[in-house]
Amino acid sequence: MGFKRKNKLATKLGVLFLTSIMLLEGILFVVLYFGFLNERVMVETDALIARGNSHRDVLEKHFDRSTREHVALMESEAETQVVITDTRNNVLSHSNEMTSEIENTIESVNSTVVDGGIIEGDWGKAPFISSISPVKIKGEQVGYVYMFLDTSGIRDVRDRLTSQFLIVMGLALFLTIITIIYLSRIITKPLIHMKEATQKMSSGEHDVSLKENRNDELGELARAIQRLSNDLLRLKNERSDFLASISHELRTPLTYLSGYAEIAKRENLSPEDRSRYLTIIKEESQNLTNLVKDLFDMAKMDQKGFSIERENIKLCPLIDEVREKVKPAFENKGLSLYTNCENDITISVDSDRFSQVLLNLLDNALHYSGAGKTVRIEAVQIENEVKIDVIDEGEGIPEQDLPYIFDRLYRVDKSRSRKYGGSGLGLAIAKDIIEKHHGTISAKSRVGKGTTVQIVIPGVE
Repeated sequence: MGFKRKNKLATKLGVLFLTSIMLLEGILFVVLYFGFLNERVMVETDALIARGNSHRDVLEKHFDRSTREHVALMESEAETQVVITDTRNNVLSHSNEMTSEIENTIESVNSTVVDGGIIEGDWGKAPFISSISPVKIKGEQVGYVYMFLDTSGIRDVRDRLTSQFLIVMGLALFLTIITIIYLSRIITKPLIHMKEATQKMSSGEHDVSLKENRNDELGELARAIQRLSNDLLRLKNERSDFLASISHELRTPLTYLSGYAEIAKRENLSPEDRSRYLTIIKEESQNLTNLVKDLFDMAKMDQKGFSIERENIKLCPLIDEVREKVKPAFENKGLSLYTNCENDITISVDSDRFSQVLLNLLDNALHYSGAGKTVRIEAVQIENEVKIDVIDEGEGIPEQDLPYIFDRLYRVDKSRSRKYGGSGLGLAIAKDIIEKHHGTISAKSRVGKGTTVQIVIPGVE
């Protein structure tokens, strides 16, 4: 049963191709067959008429007995027969034995026949095809020249032609079937492989391989399925990595909370140590809260129904508002925060989401910049694009890490220590928000010099 199901499409294609091609070949063979056969009959009848007319021309010059006998003698060794009669169809001369069929044909001819031509053309049933050529001398009709050709020769030609056409049709049918089987396999084999690949993918096995060397629609389909397989495999790996990272991110603060809570419960602990441990517990609780919030934000953005509510706003006041929110934290760490924004820049954004992006970028700059450093926000509009740069003088990002900093849970700090906090989701969330605004976000950095994160979004004219 499995084999039949596999080849069901091949069978359908084969039957369809075979029926179509055999129908066309059948029509072509019928047309050619009757064309050749009719052409051969026409050649024979035209030759018979021409031969009779030739004898008539001779007899019109000399319609005497010796001439008639000479004409009959000429035809006695030929495939044709000649019968010469007077105007009343009385036989004057003949080349071969007179059969009843010949006599009946002559007797059936109207004595007033003036024009020559074929008088019996049914070569399929009659033993002869025959023609008549009236003989006239000085305008007066004196007799007829009858020519007869045995139709067995034509039927032999027909039979040979039929045999040859049947052989050719059989050979064509054989070659057609072989070709159709070959073409059906060429078409259906990759389809079967694709079907098997999609079945593997549906069962969770995403590591499939398809041949992509075809340059037709099947090749395009194979490449599309292969890309889908690669994407699913990548997503599967990313999901596994994501779950592992989330487990680590959740386990770390929970471990801190559990461990320091046990320590804080000790009765012999000094008030100073107890306060320090409770502070750590509070910080880790806040880290855990921030992580859950980031995960919730990311889950919402992954939903198809997630949408942003755009409105036309002035960019500079929005930047000033964000600066005021983070200013105390920057001052506490001894950092300077400056803004440089061109006036009259209008953008169409979801102000809450866009503020969240700027806060995430400034939070990173805050954590990775030392005291005495400067952080700048610069905004400029060039034609229809608005560019916003967040520039810090922090530690910088190694070149090999730059392509991945917008990935979920990616951290340049491979040890995932608690030195800088953060969940590793801030930049990923920022990227998702910017892309939903039809913009782009990128970063360039030099280790020890600082990092510049640039946002490019469409402006409003």
